[in-house]
Order: sequence, then structure tokens, then C-alpha cells
Amino acid sequence: MRGTGGDRTRVVWSPALLGYDFGLRHPMTPVRLDLTFRLAERLGVLALPGVTVVGAEPADDELLATAHTVDYVAAVRRAGAEGVADEARGLCTEDDPVFPGMHEAAARVVAGSVESALAVWDGDARHAVNLAGGMHHAMPDRASGFCIYNDAVAAIRAVLARGARRVAYVDVDAHHGDGVERAFWDDPRVLTVSVHESGSTLFPGTGHPADVGGPGARGSAVNVALPAGTTDAGWLRAIASVAVPVVRAFGPDMLVTQHGCDAHAMDPLTNLAVSVDGLRAAAVLLHDLAHEVADGRWLALGGGGYAIVQVVPRVWTHVLAVAAHAPLDVATPVPEPWRAHVEGTLGPPAPTVMGDGEAAVAQPWSGGYDPADPVDRTLLATRRHVFDWHGLDALYD
Repeated sequence: MRGTGGDRTRVVWSPALLGYDFGLRHPMTPVRLDLTFRLAERLGVLALPGVTVVGAEPADDELLATAHTVDYVAAVRRAGAEGVADEARGLCTEDDPVFPGMHEAAARVVAGSVESALAVWDGDARHAVNLAGGMHHAMPDRASGFCIYNDAVAAIRAVLARGARRVAYVDVDAHHGDGVERAFWDDPRVLTVSVHESGSTLFPGTGHPADVGGPGARGSAVNVALPAGTTDAGWLRAIASVAVPVVRAFGPDMLVTQHGCDAHAMDPLTNLAVSVDGLRAAAVLLHDLAHEVADGRWLALGGGGYAIVQVVPRVWTHVLAVAAHAPLDVATPVPEPWRAHVEGTLGPPAPTVMGDGEAAVAQPWSGGYDPADPVDRTLLATRRHVFDWHGLDALYD
């Protein structure tokens, strides 16, 4: 019988993960990770009881083949080793420029997520976090949206191969989790839920309420396409009134979540208006959901987020602290040595506390539906398309 991992939390981190680097001017800078782990260390999160920090070696080709075609893996390896462009496979584009060692860097991210998922499934840890992961746009045969290999797909397939009957994936990145949805479109064992900015205003332009899964898995894909400008109240309401009830009804053996923090109001690439407080509240909500429906088996991944000083380090440090069962108060001061490092190396003023001072509360659907509210109209559209597939009532559950 598998153990439950007690309260042990596995955190994937090594400076080697900074090798996933598209270049100085690219939004997906590894500085995001460096600043996050410097902040988490200063706040004592990585030294909490039960937290184990581990590195990862690059995944081998056999593991990568669980998410990608053999030809695509070979093309990535060749592009990184020889600088060979392959725009048909999404390599050497503006979003995904080629860089030396690209295959090894991306394969390391995959190994970190897969090994973490299996550690949770096997009972060696209760929770696991790989903030370098969450590369949710990568497709079987091409790179997309800053994502070379899809670690979430490989991690979910590894757990299924190990014996899981059902896995739920909840993605709260501002961008639709298209690559993960595509991989499991016709697989009833995997529920994919994406809460994102509408594709009418943001890449990749997909993830509509009527997209509910293939013929063999109707209701297994759930998409909440929020209007630009959605704030904490609407965003958290979306998670609480769509993601939570659907995951409960699905009854997964494990929960995998993607915590891209580009829904923040300061993010330069998106149009939502969520706060650090709201993003933290989502991590707490999803952590609690894992304990409720999956005996605490939870893998949390990173993802997008391009306000690299003001937002990403604080949000992801909150995710780490929540996973370690020691959530940080949003009023916690940001350590002065971290602020001095940021201002001395990057220039912009650093935040002074761990929150934005917003009242981040999820209003339950039971509080009533407002037809004049564009967010509520969006939520009802999604609920009407998918709730019946899970035995839920779109108006009342």
C-alpha cells in the first residue's frame, strides 16, 4: 500500500534550471526563478520542517516520448546543439528562439515534474512543487508560447502509467492551457480545467466554453474564458464556482495545478487585473481541494508570469509556503537583503510586503447570479456546457 507522504513537501530547485534561457530580452527570463528562490530562502520557506529541495537531471528520450514525437525531440536536440532553425516545429521563432543546450534545459524541467509526480503518487511526499515547470503550450510535434517540452503532460501520463485511475489538472495561467488539453482531449481519465483570459484578446486564441473534450471524453475539458479586466472577485469566483465543483465531481486520485501568475494586473503581456493576494488565495484553495478530493496528492507547477520583480517572486514564494503547510501572511515584510539585491542588480524598486493589500475573497455561486456581470455570464456559459456531464446543475450546484 502506498504511503501518504506525511506532511513532506518536495521542491524542485537547482541553479541548473536557470539554463532554460531564451535570451536577455525574452519575457521568459530565468531571473524569475532566481529571484523566487532567493526570496523563499530569505523567508525561511525552504528550511521549513518536511521540505526537501531536490534537483533534476535531463529526462531521457524514452520519457520525452510520452509527451512528444521522436522526430520533434530530435529536432529540439539538433536546434540546441547546432543552432538549426525549424520554424515548422516552432523552433527559432520570436516566441521560442533557439539557444545552446535547449534540449537539455527543457528535458531537465520535464524530469523535475515527472519525478515529483511519481514521488507524490508513490507516497514519498504529500505535495511537490516544480516552479520551473508548467510549460503548458508545448504540442506533441512543436514548440509554442515559450514552451519547448510539455512537462505537465509527461507528469500526468507517468502517474497514469503507475496506476492512477483519474488525474485532474487545473490551470490558472492567464493563457489557455492548450497543450495539456490537446494531449488529453479524448482521454476520460484526465480532467483539464483552464481558467484564463478569453482567446478573443489573448494568445493562443483557444479555450472556449463549448470546448468540452472529444467524443470519448465529453466534459473532460473545462474552459473558463474570462473577459479582459477581470479582477480578484471574478477570477476567484471562476475557480470556486467552476473548477472546484467539477474537480469534486470528477473524484481524481491526484491533482496537478499550474500557477502561472500572469493574471496579475501588472503583467506586461496580459489583460487581467488579479492581485498577489488573489493569486495566493487560489493556491490555498487548490491546496485545500487536493486534501479534500485526492488525499492531499498535489503537484504544483509554475508557468507564465512576466512582472519579474513585483509579482512572480512573491506569488511563487506563496505557492511554496502553501505547499509546505506554512502559508505566509500577505502583510509579511519582504526581507531587506532581498530588496537590496533586486534594486542593486536590476534597478526597479522592490516590493516591501508580500501582498498588494487587496481583499481576495471568492464569492460562491450560491450567492446569486448577476446577468449584467460579464464574468457571471462567462461562468454560466461554461457551467451550462460541462456541468451536466458531471451530474451537476449549472444553475444551482
